[in-house]
Amino acid sequence: MNNAEKLQLQILACKSRMGAIIGTYNAKSGHPGGSLSAADIYTYLYFKEMNVDASNPKMPQRDRFVLSKGHCCPSLYATLALKGYFSFDELNTLRHVGAMLQGHPDMKGTPGIDMSSGSLGQGVSAACGMALAGKLDNSNYRVYTLLGDGECEEGQVWEAAMFAAHHKLDNVCFIVDCNGLQIDGPVAEIGGIEPLDEKFASFGFNVIKIDGHDFDQIAAAFAKAKTADGKPTVIIASTIKGKGVSFMENQVGWHGTAPNKEQYEQAMSELEAQLKKLEGEQ
Repeated sequence: MNNAEKLQLQILACKSRMGAIIGTYNAKSGHPGGSLSAADIYTYLYFKEMNVDASNPKMPQRDRFVLSKGHCCPSLYATLALKGYFSFDELNTLRHVGAMLQGHPDMKGTPGIDMSSGSLGQGVSAACGMALAGKLDNSNYRVYTLLGDGECEEGQVWEAAMFAAHHKLDNVCFIVDCNGLQIDGPVAEIGGIEPLDEKFASFGFNVIKIDGHDFDQIAAAFAKAKTADGKPTVIIASTIKGKGVSFMENQVGWHGTAPNKEQYEQAMSELEAQLKKLEGEQ
């Protein structure tokens, strides 16, 4: 990836983070912390990795994405808007009654959403089902699913992992957003999921560990995932909860708390400064 491509992705990710703050502020509820940590991954998936067409969201041969940690949809919605699935202004109505963008992804109401999700652990199972369907149909689409590190405490995640390895689903890629925090505190203190890489390897996965905010590493990981013949892949991405907003970074309280007016203005000021700096480097 050249520097111009990387810079464009950084700009898009910054705008995605801004969208997450706009959405949660206007909703007066939601989950900004994990949305901010996942923004770089969403951006790379939709703008570099996946074969998708915003003008034809149900294209049969499209790659699929399932947000298993469905509560972290605000920045996913922002990414979809930036890709052209719907207007960025829709983020102002996040979680409002009757609005397109609800607090968890809705495949029936939102263009670009391939699976309704939110009950933790279930999204990865749906993704594995999609991947198996692709194999049975001799289709060449790939399936990507993002889950949280806290979500890996769910038994269903490991049932899905067994299923994926058993059926040799090399067309599915799990991405774990390892920001170290869940609603009740540090993941290490709540569920003790480590060593996560060894656990996935023992389940038959190709395991890749990266910095989830480094686009070079993200690009290399997804490229390597496509070479894992006969094995599913998991990308374990080390991230910062609340990434990009100083007072939200690594603070568990921002898992599910919306910013008030003062906090919104500070967060947007910081992100706008980052965006201006990035745009100045173009």
